[in-house]
Amino acid sequence: MIRSFLTVSTGTLASRLLGFTRDAMIAALLGAGPVADAFLVAFQLVNVVRRLLTEGALNAALVPAWLRVRETEGAVAAAAFAGRVLGTISAALIVVTAAIGLLMPFVMSALAPGFAGHETLQLAVDDARLMLPYLAFAGPATVMMALLNAQARFALTAFSPLLFNIALIAVMIVLFGWRGDAATAALVVAATVGIAGLAQLLILVLRPGGGIATPLRIAFDPHMRGFLGKAIPGMVASAGPQLLIVGGAIIASSSPSAVSWLYFANRLIELPLGIVGVAMSTVLVPEMTRALRIDDPQSTAHAQSRGLELAVGLALPATLGLAVLSEPVVRLLFEHGVFTAADSMATANALMWLAFGLPAHVLVKALSPAFFARGNTMTPLFATLKGFVVAIVLAVILGHVYGAGGIAASIALGAWSSATSLIRHGAVEFGFAIDASARRRLPRIVLAALIMGALLWLAAPGMLASSANPHGIVQGALVALLITGGIAIYGLFLGFFGVIRRDEVVNAVRQTTGSGLRD
Repeated sequence: MIRSFLTVSTGTLASRLLGFTRDAMIAALLGAGPVADAFLVAFQLVNVVRRLLTEGALNAALVPAWLRVRETEGAVAAAAFAGRVLGTISAALIVVTAAIGLLMPFVMSALAPGFAGHETLQLAVDDARLMLPYLAFAGPATVMMALLNAQARFALTAFSPLLFNIALIAVMIVLFGWRGDAATAALVVAATVGIAGLAQLLILVLRPGGGIATPLRIAFDPHMRGFLGKAIPGMVASAGPQLLIVGGAIIASSSPSAVSWLYFANRLIELPLGIVGVAMSTVLVPEMTRALRIDDPQSTAHAQSRGLELAVGLALPATLGLAVLSEPVVRLLFEHGVFTAADSMATANALMWLAFGLPAHVLVKALSPAFFARGNTMTPLFATLKGFVVAIVLAVILGHVYGAGGIAASIALGAWSSATSLIRHGAVEFGFAIDASARRRLPRIVLAALIMGALLWLAAPGMLASSANPHGIVQGALVALLITGGIAIYGLFLGFFGVIRRDEVVNAVRQTTGSGLRD
């Protein structure tokens, strides 16, 4: 499980790092004004649907169903089931894409009511329509990735999303040399989103060794309706973090540049969230499904325990690091081109509040597979919707008083509402079984993270004050040194407390590089 987790996490980390490069270029190209707000609202629409399908969401619904068919009816029946899923989802998304394109003015008015009566609304409509083809390509690509994950072939699915960011970065490099107006640049980048989706699909379709989804056909038989009835709630539940940020953007749309500030702050949250959350959904769901199929409580507890340890062990230090270093990191990454110092301050303030919701997001990702593996997608769905309502209500109140920072705090509180709801329901329905090792390690992980955060908080002001340029090479080196030092301190204390051993880490990495990347 650790080897698979590292494979998926490595691919996700590479994709997120490219995503930072992409977003830094978007900030420099579009700034944080009306053009950027319009582009980013449109991009969030595509991104939410993308996250509903990709990054583990559809995987959490399809993998248990596919494994169940293969184990009870055989490989041929599993391939036929996968072919029906692939054909049905692809056809449905084509219809949905066309419908959204026709209704886009109404969709954008609902997602960004503050744009009504302004030119920003039409800009958002134009950008979103150009991005829509991506949705038609994302459906079949996601089904193929989920089927590969079900067969424990994680490498291609982990690294294929890199093409999305590579395509956007390449186009923006050309746009910087072209130096046209921001509105036209936004339209060009929006059109590239669809092309990037096609590239991602082709790399999966043209891979060697097919036949896992044949014959391809559209079906709405009882078996397929039952699958979709469970899949759709699970997909919505898995996209909880993105739905919360969309809810925040709905409220923020009435404030100039607030949508952009929230978007760029959330991008930093998505790095640790993506590494942990995607790996949880991609690796933990198959592990728990197999354990439940053979009625092995020990294996189930082992999977839940290791998932919870990995989630807390990566999310908590990331939360503290982002909260302490929010301002220098935002300045370093985004304060270029037409993205101003005032934009950096507002984004850093939003990031600090969003960071406190990161552990809750990761807990949801770690706890949801326990429900998905049991075929229960409704409980995570209701928890997600509850968090969304809490975030919206609080954003109206706190956003009016504290602006974008208040909306960010509301999103964090909405995430905690979802997490606590899952914890309560899981404890009542089946109990979250964790082994003795997890009960011993988890308090030590928390203590090591708190020590790291305290030392980082003490060291950061003195070190960063020595750099006059807030986004120069020296500042970048100092921020990198602080991050590297924080990771080293955290790792040392994990070792000192007996949470990890050097030989375990070395063996896991060797297994990953030796066989995990050859899937």
